[in-house]
Amino acid sequence: MYFLWYLLIGLVAGWIANLIVKGNGSGLVVNLIVGLIGGLLGGWIVSWFGWVPTGTGGTLLASVIGAVVLLWIVSLFTRHPKPAK
Repeated sequence: MYFLWYLLIGLVAGWIANLIVKGNGSGLVVNLIVGLIGGLLGGWIVSWFGWVPTGTGGTLLASVIGAVVLLWIVSLFTRHPKPAK
């Protein structure tokens, strides 16, 4: 049961992070992967500051933080086309 809950939190966190970073969603599977990896990364990042995310809200917030950082790191290594003038 908890596995499904973590998948749902990961999906929501990935979707929110995509809205923050890119401005639109990237699809169900990509949002899920970004949210799940972001959850791990976010838990690791917030532990540096002595915060242990508890409950659904804390877990979701840590996952969103991690997913945004993950998308920011990925954007550093991908090329973006320059806008036409």
